[in-house]
Amino acid sequence: MKLQELLKHISYIEISGSGDPEITALEFDSRKVKAGTAFIALKGLHADGHVFIPSAIANGTEVVVCEDYPQNVNNDSTIFIKVADTSIAAGMMAAAFYEFPSSRLKVVGVTGTNGKTSIATLLFRMFRQLGYHAGLISTISYRIDDEEETASFTTPDAVKIQQLMSRMVAAGCEFCFMEVSSHAIHQNRIAGIEFAGGVFTNITHDHLDYHKTFAEYIKAKQRFFDLLPANAFALTNVDDKNGMVMVQNTRARIITYSGRAMADYRCKVLESHFDGMLLHLNGQEIWTRFVGRFNAYNLLAVFAVAVNLGQDEQEVYQILSRLEPVKGRFQTIRSIDGKLAIVDYAHTPDALNNVLSAIAGIRTGNEQVITVVGAGGDRDKTKRPEMAREAIMGSDKVILTSDNPRTEQPSMIIKDMEAGVDARFRNKVLSIESRREAIKTAVMLARPGDIILIAGKGHENYQEVNGVKHHFDDVEEVNNFFGTEE
Repeated sequence: MKLQELLKHISYIEISGSGDPEITALEFDSRKVKAGTAFIALKGLHADGHVFIPSAIANGTEVVVCEDYPQNVNNDSTIFIKVADTSIAAGMMAAAFYEFPSSRLKVVGVTGTNGKTSIATLLFRMFRQLGYHAGLISTISYRIDDEEETASFTTPDAVKIQQLMSRMVAAGCEFCFMEVSSHAIHQNRIAGIEFAGGVFTNITHDHLDYHKTFAEYIKAKQRFFDLLPANAFALTNVDDKNGMVMVQNTRARIITYSGRAMADYRCKVLESHFDGMLLHLNGQEIWTRFVGRFNAYNLLAVFAVAVNLGQDEQEVYQILSRLEPVKGRFQTIRSIDGKLAIVDYAHTPDALNNVLSAIAGIRTGNEQVITVVGAGGDRDKTKRPEMAREAIMGSDKVILTSDNPRTEQPSMIIKDMEAGVDARFRNKVLSIESRREAIKTAVMLARPGDIILIAGKGHENYQEVNGVKHHFDDVEEVNNFFGTEE
């Protein structure tokens, strides 16, 4: 695409240089730049792309999009485009470069602290079973019908998103379901996307290492709904105290869902078992293969979105009853001698509470609940003692261990978690740095009939230690110690 055509779709302050070169790619990484690439200098968390402008020029770029002109760069053949915010410009340029693919899809974004992956993935599976071509952008993977790519981020960068959506359009997709993280909203990674709808799940303690305050975290999520167009829908969970706050300034059509109050879509759990639950969902009873009140909310949101995208209610009910849980979300494994392990992605205090509450609602009381839990390194430290506290309140035994320590010492992370252990409960808490040993110990402590919850990593098949990812899969570890096969 010619540069002048791209420039029609962004707001810029001024241009230094002249010409109308052919743009063959957009890039943030100066090392990947070559002739024909437009380099966009993003101001990131750890590095400022403006520092790498000379490198991008040396690698052949003729076009640089920046917020500040570089010093000491004497290159008459380079065109500099000065903008107020390169992150917004990146989204708009990427949308134009890929010919606005979201305008040819019905894109639904799901945001909130918990439930994003489940709702987006289940919507994708639902619409595939309804017979549509569809795409998915989630924490676990990026999907275009049956084609799958392992995800690197919950919400990828603006160029990657538009590229994925362009491929979806080329494959004949009509729908795209995507997770929208607070980081992505704040960093304008969703700029240039036309949304048909947005879903708010809930908001609880998370990402304060990034947003600094809970108020700023709420503000980031709210901005997603503020940006929705008038012809979109905004589905919000009114049982969350910030549910209506999220949509108070939206132009979109507001739709509500609830498990407790009056709402457009309602759901009640009638029976709970470890292999599923019976729901009264918007006037009809259905059996599902999901467990826990939090999953009832997820399924209700999936139902509401499907109906608001024009699908037949009875057909949606039928498919809901056939859908299976997402990998690593309340995934159950039984040993030969009758122990039950549950692997779940719960990595926030609220998510951990939800899973333990689901277990409490089903258990007989004669069995032990043994919880293995850690907390991520280089992330919000304030939630670490809360994670330990939630584990203790819902378990008979707790093993504090490593999650993804990243660049932190596991012992220090565990020490932060131990601060949440009241002296009265010290005797039921063990601290074991090795996650493998922690899982092995939980299996050894468990008796037939006991329940082992392994929380925090869910679907992840790696553990990041000292900045290096090593293969590690909670489900594989459980099967190994159970002597069973996955």
